[in-house]
Amino acid sequence: MSLDPILMAVMANRLDSVVREMENTLLRTGRSGVLNMARDFSCAIITGDNQLLASAEGLPVHIFGAQLLGEAMTELHDDVAEGDAFLHNDPYLGGSHPADHVILVPVFHEGEHMFTTVAKAHQADTGNAEPTTYMPFARDIYAEGGLIFPCVRVQRERRDVQDVIRTARRRIRIPEQWYGDYLAMVGAARIGEAGLADLCARYGNAQVREFIAEWFDYSEAKMAHAIGQMPAGRVTGRGMHDPIGDVQPDGIPINVTVTVDPAEAVVELDLRDNIDCIPAGLNESEACTVANVMTGIFNSLEPGIPANQGAFRRIRLLLRDGCIVGRPSFPHSTSVATTNVGDRLVVTTQKAIADEWEGYGVAEGATGLGPGFAVVSGSDRRRGGEPYVNQYFLGSQGGPANADYDGWVTYGLAVASGLMFRDSIEVSEQKYPIRVGELRIRQDSEGAGRRRGAPGATVAYGPRWDPMTAAYVTDCVTFPPRGVRGGGDAARNVPFVATAGGDQTEVDAIGAVVVAPGDFVGQHHTGGGGYGDPREREPERVRADVLAGFVSFARARDVYGVAFEQETRSAALRVDATATEALRAGG
Repeated sequence: MSLDPILMAVMANRLDSVVREMENTLLRTGRSGVLNMARDFSCAIITGDNQLLASAEGLPVHIFGAQLLGEAMTELHDDVAEGDAFLHNDPYLGGSHPADHVILVPVFHEGEHMFTTVAKAHQADTGNAEPTTYMPFARDIYAEGGLIFPCVRVQRERRDVQDVIRTARRRIRIPEQWYGDYLAMVGAARIGEAGLADLCARYGNAQVREFIAEWFDYSEAKMAHAIGQMPAGRVTGRGMHDPIGDVQPDGIPINVTVTVDPAEAVVELDLRDNIDCIPAGLNESEACTVANVMTGIFNSLEPGIPANQGAFRRIRLLLRDGCIVGRPSFPHSTSVATTNVGDRLVVTTQKAIADEWEGYGVAEGATGLGPGFAVVSGSDRRRGGEPYVNQYFLGSQGGPANADYDGWVTYGLAVASGLMFRDSIEVSEQKYPIRVGELRIRQDSEGAGRRRGAPGATVAYGPRWDPMTAAYVTDCVTFPPRGVRGGGDAARNVPFVATAGGDQTEVDAIGAVVVAPGDFVGQHHTGGGGYGDPREREPERVRADVLAGFVSFARARDVYGVAFEQETRSAALRVDATATEALRAGG
């Protein structure tokens, strides 16, 4: 290392601060609830030669394949210039799925293309054939029907190319909302451009290039060290996504073969032994395939490894063209690529590692987007019957446990690693014509274990005045998250509709329901899988779970083998040590 370590740390943190400035810009200026409440967006910096450099708190599914976006920009355009911006959402050219619009801004200093800033944001509507950005039964990209922008130049000299803007505004259902989000993305990317220009002006292009090279080498060394501590071995993880109607009536099998070579300090992930693309919207794009198995690896190793191209050098991916978890063949739809099967890639990878290597890996976490995360649409009489389309993130699914920690309660989805926000009930009720009936922890939904998974939640909501349509793609109804090393499975997801009187009816796992005023759509959310024998969990931790309402007295006794002197949920609750010892001795 020739660069001073303190200077390298300062420059690395400066890059992260630039990304955070971009993220704050998007959060504060985004117009749709998807952005300004749920934070379903990510920002990143890639190098001029298209390597992921910095991503701060970006969602892994958004940014671990960001280098592919840069490659599309430089391969399609040989005249990239300062002041340009590009709009990109093509899943066959490095995009995640069509609903994730991306703004790419090349950053020049002294005539040299030094960086590209990336602002990626999920859109509430992209002009699909139906008012949802997730179309699980779209037989191909044409049936999906949304706008595809294959890395088109949307700004020259920092001014909009109006032909592109008019096309989007004409096709998208809520054009003002889309354009507000577009401006937020452009603003974020330009904020990043300014910050990086300042960095280059302060240190000079030569020193910045030296930093990039050494930062990648350092990150690679961190990853190599972590892999080098693992025993050599190979394991094939086998997961299963829930059935997809008549397309995959038995479910979608997921196979991930993990090979650890500590001598070479390399992990190989082989995804070629999977089914071909299917005539439905659950195929993975290449960017999502890469991002999601990478996430499974990062989740399974020691924390603190920088997530950039340097660390990626130690992970070898084997993919297949035309594969549901490889490189999709045109025109197969990837409408749901960022969730569901993508989630299953994450959890199957980390569970395989946990099963094979004690102390590494993670149990399975929640997957899929049920009614608690539905895309809703209707009309708002407060605004003269104006249409609205938005995705709610009102629900909460539980995270998985690992060898050292319990699951994260507000985990949400495996692909997002708990980094997304949950919508504010009060703000949602003000912005949209809905009312929320309940949101509470779902007791006994966690996967039990020495370290337990997190519980899920129960949520129910409905329209205030006029009918509302809720479209969703639930998973974990048939195959809930699994525990590892003796840990228990979580409770299954249960999507439902409910009348004003409280009567509940379970509905199809995937579909769209029209909810009448006074009625509700909702979900009893799954939790995360447990790690280790639940009867090895410290009794005082079980006591805390009971007091929190996560675990019932009956489950504490029957599953965890913990008894109490009196079954009253109060600060006076005491573990009965003698009875607990007898319960656990009895197996």
